[in-house]
Amino acid sequence: MKKVIIGAIVGGIIIFAWQTVSWMVLYLHIKAHQYTDKQDEILNTLGSQLPGEGQYFLPTLPQNSSMEQREALMKSSEGKPWAQVSYHKSMEINMTTNIIRGLLANIVLVGLFCWILSKISAPTFGTVFIASLFTGLIVFINGIYTSHIWYETFDLMAHLTDYLVGWGLCGLFLGWRFSKK
Repeated sequence: MKKVIIGAIVGGIIIFAWQTVSWMVLYLHIKAHQYTDKQDEILNTLGSQLPGEGQYFLPTLPQNSSMEQREALMKSSEGKPWAQVSYHKSMEINMTTNIIRGLLANIVLVGLFCWILSKISAPTFGTVFIASLFTGLIVFINGIYTSHIWYETFDLMAHLTDYLVGWGLCGLFLGWRFSKK
């Protein structure tokens, strides 16, 4: 159990550290957070036009629209602009809470992975490392990539890099920690 707990904590910190470098030093995700000098005007317009906080997909139809109406909208929208807007009336940033939540999420994820590793009778360094990379790919494909299929993001390759590098670095540590000597 001690091996799992230490693996979870150190592995979670490794992934969190990579995410920090990716976002704050290398700016790999900058394409998904681009600047416009029209931001005040856009935010004022959104505030006056949207009914409230929420995520909006444009263009779309009311929930009770018929299949014929949906098909007509899809056809008429082809080749035209679209947007996905996440609108909040107030920005409240608590960096300390967000950092703690992000780190704890990584520790839990790596902890679950370490528990699986602890059930392998004679893991090798290579097995643990490859399993860690595969876990990163599973998380990427099931989360970001599946969403990207429908709602294209601008930082897909940055996310793939994050999962492969983060889980790869974690796998190097866990391979050393869990492999049978």
